[in-house]
Amino acid sequence: MRIIREFWLPVLLYLVFLSGYQTWKECTQPVSETGTNKIILIPTGSTFSSAAQLLETEGLIKSKRAFYCLAWWENATTRIKAGEYELSPTQSPVEILDYLVQGKIRQYMVTIPEGYNLFQIDALLANAKLISSDSFLNAARDKNILRTLGIKADSAEGYVYPDTYQLTKDATAREMLRTFVNHFREVWNSEEFSRRTEELGVQIHDIVTIASIVEKEAMRSRERPLIACVFWNRMKKNMPLQADPTVHYGILVETKVKKRRLRWKDLRKMTPYNTYVNRGLPKGPISNPGKESIRAALYPSKKDYLFFVSRNNGTHCFSRTLAEHNRAVNQYQRRRKYRPIKKAPTDSTSTQTTETKSEKHTQDDTKPGPPDLPAGESQN
Repeated sequence: MRIIREFWLPVLLYLVFLSGYQTWKECTQPVSETGTNKIILIPTGSTFSSAAQLLETEGLIKSKRAFYCLAWWENATTRIKAGEYELSPTQSPVEILDYLVQGKIRQYMVTIPEGYNLFQIDALLANAKLISSDSFLNAARDKNILRTLGIKADSAEGYVYPDTYQLTKDATAREMLRTFVNHFREVWNSEEFSRRTEELGVQIHDIVTIASIVEKEAMRSRERPLIACVFWNRMKKNMPLQADPTVHYGILVETKVKKRRLRWKDLRKMTPYNTYVNRGLPKGPISNPGKESIRAALYPSKKDYLFFVSRNNGTHCFSRTLAEHNRAVNQYQRRRKYRPIKKAPTDSTSTQTTETKSEKHTQDDTKPGPPDLPAGESQN
């Protein structure tokens, strides 16, 4: 018996050593020195065992048993985070475990351009395969979500701040919306826009609405305050804003179809956003403006302009009177058959596009807005 113990004890110790050495190698050495990265998704609620099995199946670790031993030693079996990871077989199990514990989830860089509306943002996120189509749009219209975000409107339009974001694939549309709106609040507060809003005696929703129209009209940054002053002046005189982008947006909300060009019948279409048939501001923002357009809405130029027309080069010609405006129309839009402003035709089948615009003018009316803006000339 003594001889048997003396023979088998070294063998047993040797086998334990080999097993320990093999486990150590599997815990510290990568699967290979070369290899391409792999994208894996650890679903929410996954156990460590299932995550280790996935890593082994994908060829990212040699042994799920050794990986579990490593995690047990590091007290990490309950600390890994769900999400999408980009891992490589050249990484050691220690490095992979660190990724899972630190939650180094794969990031997707998404840029929301200035002036994008909710429909465009929904398509942008869906095309990036971060959400399913319409899920962001639905979240942005959810009354309960809007209430928690402090948005007193029918949607989050105007409050999604245009910027570049790093998003993860496991984030929900609701979480993305919260990120975008929180960033809007951060910018608004850092720029102290609330102080100016109080000076003007208007609500944040009014400013965001004006800024959203300015964002769609302006192509050059320096023209934003001028375009904003036109809208403020027209509201002071109770003149309809007659901004084409508001008509486009109203049709988009009702039909989910973006029209390339508007026709006369579109200008007469009754929607809460159409500033041809409704005086004052539309129901709400029509896009998501950037900081400069918001600033322009709060600090418009001190001019008495009431009209502007495109020069077809990215800039606009601004006018104080209807006569001046018609001359500018003749000068800059003649090649596009842009006629001077006259009474709108009554024929609902007319195919004339919005380059021919009807202007209606009323007496001055007291409106909230920058008190230091000179009043424009009323054309009766």
